[in-house]
Amino acid sequence: MKKVRLNNGVIMPAVGFGVYQIPVNETERIVNDALEVGYRMFDTAASYFNEEQVGNAIRHSGLKREEIFVTTKLWVQDYEYDNALRAFDKSMELLGLDYLDLYLIHKPYGNYYAAWRAMERLYKEGRIRAIGVTSFSNERLQDLFLHNEIRPAVNQLETHPFFQQQSANKFLQCSSIQHEAWAPFAEGQNDIWNNPVLKNIAEKHGRTIGQVVLRWLNQRNVVVIPKTVHKERMIENLSIYDFTLSDKDMDAIAGLETGKSPIYDDMDLPTVKEIGLHKIHD
Repeated sequence: MKKVRLNNGVIMPAVGFGVYQIPVNETERIVNDALEVGYRMFDTAASYFNEEQVGNAIRHSGLKREEIFVTTKLWVQDYEYDNALRAFDKSMELLGLDYLDLYLIHKPYGNYYAAWRAMERLYKEGRIRAIGVTSFSNERLQDLFLHNEIRPAVNQLETHPFFQQQSANKFLQCSSIQHEAWAPFAEGQNDIWNNPVLKNIAEKHGRTIGQVVLRWLNQRNVVVIPKTVHKERMIENLSIYDFTLSDKDMDAIAGLETGKSPIYDDMDLPTVKEIGLHKIHD
């Protein structure tokens, strides 16, 4: 499996497994399936409420801890310094792990500077191998790393054929920050599974649309964390390294850019307010 090297030297798989919106009572079984077919990176979050189930599957897998890369995320409600430290301890208790591979600020709202400094402390203490952010614009990300000691290792962004994050991708590569895609399949929006451009490329290569999208992202040096509950799809999503998209293919997919998210607008004031004030615990 292809891997990438983060700006602090930590090695990260280029394809992982996301567990967003997987029902809690199914998460452990589904993560077990993913481990069985070869996934070695898992992405969860405090706000997904399935950290415990992810941790159970990993601990009972029989694999060495260092063989598996685990990401979780800090929610906005816990961005104050002391709250962030407590929230991390809670996540680690649920995961049942001795250390975390990657800890991300989940949204660019609230007092994320305090959260970042708490994460820097945890990183220096060796409890986290890498720290990063989610859904940060270029401007907010640059401001964060210019005014703090540790540069984020990862920015996880909504990235797919309809919202390609071309400016962000260029900025992240220039800044030595790894681009990671959430919602690589656009959460099924814009009828992605029937898109004629993607269907044509998939048929030409004898692949699925999902495999084409993941290969397109990886060829742009973007790490991916697709989610599926079906074992056959898990296998397909890992099987993207025995074909290559041509420049013509890449250009055709580039033409699908709409310049906006089909999922939500993170600059929309009501949306920002709703996310920023959303509580995941008392």
